[in-house]
Amino acid sequence: MLEIKIPSLDKINEAARDFLSQIGDNTVIALYGEMGAGKTTFVKAICDELKVADQVTSPTFAIVNEYTSGIDGEPIYHFDFYRIKNLEEVYDMGYEEYVYSGCLCLMEWPELIEELLPEDCLKVKISH
Repeated sequence: MLEIKIPSLDKINEAARDFLSQIGDNTVIALYGEMGAGKTTFVKAICDELKVADQVTSPTFAIVNEYTSGIDGEPIYHFDFYRIKNLEEVYDMGYEEYVYSGCLCLMEWPELIEELLPEDCLKVKISH
């Protein structure tokens, strides 16, 4: 598991830039961290680095938000599984289509769907 430590908010974009340079071909990124650790803030910083023009918000109620990279025009999927009640909900939303699309998938609260994560998923722990 990759651990991200961000010393202060003014360093978050630098951390996101470094992170993106290290992920290689990994497209499914599982972001672990307690409530308030900064998962959504880190996703926003990643999207800033990928020149996303859309407003990046937590998809807590929608479960998934789709953004477009301003660099290559590729979709970026941002998941928040915090409110998932069962795995059937995840399948019903078309989870596999997103995860196996080859597009960047950034997941908050992946521990709630742990058994569905692909083997090549990059697990990242974010702590304050």
